[in-house]
Amino acid sequence: MPNMRGDAMRGLAVFISDIRNCKSREAELRRINKELTNIRQRFRADKTLDGYQKKKYVCKLLFIFLLGHDIDFGYMEAVNLLSSNKYTEKQIGYLFISVIMNSSSEMKQLIIQNIRNDIQSRNPIFINLALQCVANIGEREMATAFTNDIPRLLISGDTIDPVKQSAALCLLRLHRTSPDSLQLNTEWTARIIHLLNDQHLGVATSAVSLIDALVKRNPDEYKGCVNLAVSRLSRIVTSSYTDFQDYTYYFVPAPWLCVKLLRLLQNYPPPDDPSIRSRLNECLDTILNKAQEPLKSKKVQHSNARNAVLFEAINLIIHMDCESSLLVRACNQLGQFLQNRETNLRYLALESMCLLAASEFSHEAVKKHQETVINALKSERDVSVRQRAVDLLYAMCDRSNAEDIVQEMLTYLETADYTIREEMVLKIAILSEKYAVDYKWYLDIMLKLIRIAGDFVSEEVWYRVIQVVVNRTDVQSYAAKIAFEALQAPACHENMIKVAGYILGEYGNLIALDPRSTPMVQFDLLHSKYHLCSSTTRSLILSTYMKFINLFPEIKLHIQEILRHDSNFRSSDVEIQQRATEYLRLSEICSPTVLATVLEIMPPYPEKQSPLLVRLKQKKPLMEAETGTEQPTTPSAHTDDGPKLTDTAMHLNQQQQQQQQNGLLVSLDTTESNGYYETSTSSSLPSTTSVHSTKKFSFKNSDIIFENDIIQIGIKGELTKSILRVEFYYGNKTNFNLTNISTNISLNDELDPGLRINMESIQTTIDPRAQIKQAGTIECLQDFHDLPKMSVTFFYSNVPQKIDFSLPIYISKFIEKAEMDSNNYFLRWRNLDKPDQECQKIFPAKYPMNHEDCRQKIDSFGWSNLQGIDVNADNFCGAGILHTSAQQIGCLYRLEPNKQAKMYRLTIRSSKAGVASRLGELLEDQF
Repeated sequence: MPNMRGDAMRGLAVFISDIRNCKSREAELRRINKELTNIRQRFRADKTLDGYQKKKYVCKLLFIFLLGHDIDFGYMEAVNLLSSNKYTEKQIGYLFISVIMNSSSEMKQLIIQNIRNDIQSRNPIFINLALQCVANIGEREMATAFTNDIPRLLISGDTIDPVKQSAALCLLRLHRTSPDSLQLNTEWTARIIHLLNDQHLGVATSAVSLIDALVKRNPDEYKGCVNLAVSRLSRIVTSSYTDFQDYTYYFVPAPWLCVKLLRLLQNYPPPDDPSIRSRLNECLDTILNKAQEPLKSKKVQHSNARNAVLFEAINLIIHMDCESSLLVRACNQLGQFLQNRETNLRYLALESMCLLAASEFSHEAVKKHQETVINALKSERDVSVRQRAVDLLYAMCDRSNAEDIVQEMLTYLETADYTIREEMVLKIAILSEKYAVDYKWYLDIMLKLIRIAGDFVSEEVWYRVIQVVVNRTDVQSYAAKIAFEALQAPACHENMIKVAGYILGEYGNLIALDPRSTPMVQFDLLHSKYHLCSSTTRSLILSTYMKFINLFPEIKLHIQEILRHDSNFRSSDVEIQQRATEYLRLSEICSPTVLATVLEIMPPYPEKQSPLLVRLKQKKPLMEAETGTEQPTTPSAHTDDGPKLTDTAMHLNQQQQQQQQNGLLVSLDTTESNGYYETSTSSSLPSTTSVHSTKKFSFKNSDIIFENDIIQIGIKGELTKSILRVEFYYGNKTNFNLTNISTNISLNDELDPGLRINMESIQTTIDPRAQIKQAGTIECLQDFHDLPKMSVTFFYSNVPQKIDFSLPIYISKFIEKAEMDSNNYFLRWRNLDKPDQECQKIFPAKYPMNHEDCRQKIDSFGWSNLQGIDVNADNFCGAGILHTSAQQIGCLYRLEPNKQAKMYRLTIRSSKAGVASRLGELLEDQF
């Protein structure tokens, strides 16, 4: 058959058709292997293949690769296509290289040289192909190789507009992937900025995106862009849509360029030049005026484009925060959207008004929409809009409307979605304390809050109630009265019992003269709730009983009988038993004077920032702008569980229990309560550096991941579905401060779609022999293979130090045990029969073949150990679920030890291809 010389490539079409017609996986593999053999022979035997044939075979290899098969040849033929003068051949070569980039250094040099030849050519089509390839690959080598060529192409006067667009976007891609490798010459800064004035709007749009990214890295170097951005924005917003015919989108002139320019200006403060500031204000005023005009089209694209420009303009107005007229106008415009039929507009309006409420110029204007927002809270069907309404009510609240807003939020709390109740509880507690004129009103609100949403009241909330009562003597009698009344309810939440127990233990004597609340009545009422509570609450109530002995000596004998009761004195709970024993002994041997000294009323707490604000900022960092400029401090609430006496003894006991429960590192956490290590007895520290085995963390919830003679770094993790909550501990092992501490966790291209990491900020200094903690979350988006890279930098004795290591976050950290019977196990095992769903490894024993050790390792890895599944009792079978945000991946395993041969056979099957082989790699050297 003669070769087809056109672009149709009939051979490729026939091959694709054959693949599609395959009836089974095996038939497809046979056809692919046959084709690979043919291509390999043609490449080896025929050295005179023309460009068309090379292009056809390279396309087939590319198609096979896209089907999920590995390709280990054909790279040189693809690189040869880059040297062709035909567009179709060069295009296929670049497509192959962009999708399948060979890691060979020699091959990369050939590719880079061919790309450079095309960039330096005069053919704009070839230049665009080369730029697109560089952007698609986006590796560090590309950024380093073309750090001069591409910027020169961008600012050259001889470059045509489409090439300039591609060059700007290519630089943007390289800046995002390898910002450190892309070093732009400072001489080019002014010329890059000047592209904002380019006559071609496509070039200007691409340039704005590039400049916006560069500004975030070095704002001072590109501050000259402000004037040009304002000038360009002014020309667009004051023009008619007919002036930009090619860049008008549904009667809105250049909406994408407008949005990018407005976003660029938000990187800088308002212009100092009065003329520039006036021109910018005119632009913003014009955008607000156009929003009031009737729609020129009923199509949704028109309103979307117009509103996109409007909302970005409002964001810039909020960012500037200096023009009261613009802020009020923006608020009024957003107020019109609150009753719009479009849900997205209502959501965005509420979100923007939250920011406007923080401005002194627009706060009163926002308050005018209070009723509308309350109606939205009651009637909205979309939970996300209701949540934004709660945020706005919180932001607009002040002393003039606090009682109304708190009451409305309390009313809504009874029917609110479970997803937002905890956040609402925090906001109600903060507002009621912040704007309380009468603290009796505050106590009424808080007890009602605990009654309505007891399960969603965090410890910080009721701690804070106790702290306020202890610090304000004028409400202590009232607090005891309403706490006593709250306990009389038939159904009383446990948090209410904690609050009432604490308050009555401290101030029950203030209401003891009332015949309705005599000492014995208080005791009987509190004790009637005792057996319904958890061990933590019972411990607090026992401390209250001990306080009663001091306040009401007449009921001492009755309380002693309760302490002697077997349910307390011989309780299986160590905490309750220890308290009952110590309190009983204390009441028997101490005189009333000693008891009065030991059991005196709690002193006032030091006044610090409310821990509720800290908790709210941790849950929702964006709320910092709404709650003011306070910086979070250490929570000042009394974080104990009640007024207990033997704090030192109890703390040591609790600390040991907590370490055993959480698996904490002794070297990191034994002194966590005061934040300091014990002083080393050694006169000199060993000068060693140790990066601990990263696989150990696969079998533990906490581990030391790096240690040298200066610093020790530990990690602790707790899994909730696809989210791993982590805490890093940084310990200073020296007698000098470690300063300017910063941490960074980076993800490569393979990991970026697989993990999402959010870390809190870290303290910048560690005192000698002290440690600090950094918390965060790691979310598994999809299965992954590589490890994140962590970098820690600091100064020790004014000498910069840098530590780089792999973070031991393996895919196995997101596995949860799964239980099933033998029928389900074998049914699922048979269903997972595809070749890429199974991994089997046979390996020699590395450690003594102990059955219990194997069971513990499997259990620690996250898998269940199902009993009675395998007929051989020495074998292990089990299951687990790998949680990702995208899907849940089922995993089954079977481990067969052969003690005579000292070998293991491990078989793993998973519902997603590739997962089983990765788990096998992690386990094969652990037994």
